[in-house]
Amino acid sequence: MDFVFSQEDEQLRADVRAFIKQHVNPDVIREFQEFREGGARGPHLRELFDKLRERGWVAISWPKKYGGQGGSRIAQYLIEEEFLREGGGLRVAGGGTGSPAILASGTDAQKDHYIPGAIASEVVFCQGYSEPHCGTDLAGIRCRATRMSGPDGDKFVINGQKIFTTNAQNSSHIFLLARTDPQSKRQAGLSVLLVPMNTPGITVRALWTVQSDPPAPVKTTYGEIRTNEVFFDNVEVPASCLLGEEGDGWNVAQRGLNLDRVGAWRYLISVHLDEDIVNYLKEGGDATKHLRDDAAVRNTVADLWTEGQMCRLMTMRSISIDQSGKPFVYEGSAEKVAGPEHGVRATEAISQILGPHAQLLSSSRHTIESGLFAHNLLGAFQSTVNHGSVQVMRDQVARKALDMPRSGIKTARKEARQEAKP
Repeated sequence: MDFVFSQEDEQLRADVRAFIKQHVNPDVIREFQEFREGGARGPHLRELFDKLRERGWVAISWPKKYGGQGGSRIAQYLIEEEFLREGGGLRVAGGGTGSPAILASGTDAQKDHYIPGAIASEVVFCQGYSEPHCGTDLAGIRCRATRMSGPDGDKFVINGQKIFTTNAQNSSHIFLLARTDPQSKRQAGLSVLLVPMNTPGITVRALWTVQSDPPAPVKTTYGEIRTNEVFFDNVEVPASCLLGEEGDGWNVAQRGLNLDRVGAWRYLISVHLDEDIVNYLKEGGDATKHLRDDAAVRNTVADLWTEGQMCRLMTMRSISIDQSGKPFVYEGSAEKVAGPEHGVRATEAISQILGPHAQLLSSSRHTIESGLFAHNLLGAFQSTVNHGSVQVMRDQVARKALDMPRSGIKTARKEARQEAKP
């Protein structure tokens, strides 16, 4: 893989930065914040995305036959990175959770329907994985989808509950992992269904997060002020909503998660924190001079920055593998371990560097950077759970990269627990 961007890549970056400077204004950011809180897309936000689609910058790496540009994953990465960093945290280069899995596992009819809709922002997926009793243990899913025959063809009848479903209030569809074989256990007997959110029997109930009162600043890592519970009460959908083979949902979901983890969004979740503290120290003038001159602080920040660059290289490796068409097996899981754990270390180190004022939230007039560092601290550990816990990801790396048997993994866990005891 190349560790530098080409001249063409850098020109694209410059074009995106110029576009952001011209078109991303306070009205766009305000409407984006309202959208995150559960409102509709405002006129300024819709106009921005229309301009992005005119330039071909939405889903630039997706196939042309579905409305993409057939470009490189590097180009998509660059666009994502600039908007996430300089464009108020906007995610612009893909169609949301679910689309990568449809491209990988969907029928031609599903791709023809969902992918153009995702590019046009008419189809937006939320992720229906977690449940109240099993958390990140997806193999323990109880939400059931029973297949039944009728005069209009086969259908699934869904009953159950999902929790921590981010953006369910704004989504057109839910990428639902449900148990279609009631006699099955663990990973077996699960299937993925693409369910319209306006189907009768679906209820969305808000769960306001710790970031909601006071509200987190826009650029906060994991600063969503709302997530949701989603209830399914005899929800009927046609069998054509099935993605992949019935009973193969575990593999379909894993492929989708691996592809969804690759990109600028996941990388910047991990390293935004390093950039925030560097910028604060550099731009703080006399107020931060004592910190800039402190050798211990400089060493700590340098260590964080180096770790962040390691996360960047892991992301670039994953993009290179995916772009070359080579098997993408464990790399996304390895990324998901390194990045979030770095983010936790970074928030803790930054809090120690800045002292008590860094723990004051956005509502305090004495807070630092409008409460950004405090709200980052609140959200730090969430990244070690979202999209699969780091413990589960370690198991994936052990089995798929190191070819360790399940018994060997259990033994390693037991030995680690014994060593941890005082």
